[in-house]
Amino acid sequence: MATGKDRQKQLAREHHERQMQRRVERQQRQKRVAIIGTTLGVLVVVGGIFAAVALVGGGDSKTEAATATPSASASASAPPAPKPYDAATGTCDYVADTTGGPAKNVGMPPAKADTKVKTMTLQTNHGDIVIDLATDKAPCTANSFAFLAKQKYFDGSKCHRMGEAAFPMIQCGDPLAKADGKNPTDGQGGPGYRFADENLTGAQYKRGVVAMANSGRGTNGSQFFIIFGDLQLPPDYTPFGTVTKGLKILDDVSKKGVLAGGTGDGTGAPKDPVEIKHVTISGKS
Repeated sequence: MATGKDRQKQLAREHHERQMQRRVERQQRQKRVAIIGTTLGVLVVVGGIFAAVALVGGGDSKTEAATATPSASASASAPPAPKPYDAATGTCDYVADTTGGPAKNVGMPPAKADTKVKTMTLQTNHGDIVIDLATDKAPCTANSFAFLAKQKYFDGSKCHRMGEAAFPMIQCGDPLAKADGKNPTDGQGGPGYRFADENLTGAQYKRGVVAMANSGRGTNGSQFFIIFGDLQLPPDYTPFGTVTKGLKILDDVSKKGVLAGGTGDGTGAPKDPVEIKHVTISGKS
């Protein structure tokens, strides 16, 4: 028969185990690629009242997320930042992602960017979403998407994060995401390489804009978000396209809400799943 001391030790051990589990889960969520950095938030208008929403990758609550340190996953041995587009040579700098995050490696895009204007079509389970790419202003981003589409990188991937009316965007591009509200690594996946930010001067995040999600400067990979309302965000996320067809798909999906188990900021996996069946990129006629 267990003594009182034995019982106390057991309870203490179980409490410690629960704490460690929560710590691991927080650390995993902090590695997610977010639409905004770890300490930043945006003001959204809800019913005429400004409300602060922290759009972060980690934390169990809005308060905890808002106070997380922005360099929690950085280290002194961080790799050098990728160089911006070199207009003189028409080349991009794609560098290996050495952070150890989940990756679907399909190789590196060609350094020489194809700067012809292109259209990207996301063939989803709800229909086509057509995007005009701003290749002239974001050549390395467009070049990366052209490469990944050719490698069928996005085929079968699920959009893992959506906001509702207060934060109207959907985040996609993690090829390993399950988008079930349960998978702790959703939002961490990438192509195994990074490249520099582009087209940030005067960037505005209005309805129809498509931009890169990131976890800090120069950390672009494959995750992106589509805005189906208007967002007040700092110019930290590379805008690289504009939706010309298919926004109604996102309007309809958002009305059905999001699953529980998100990042504590009101976003989560859409209840009505959005799957990218295939991506095509073509020259604009």
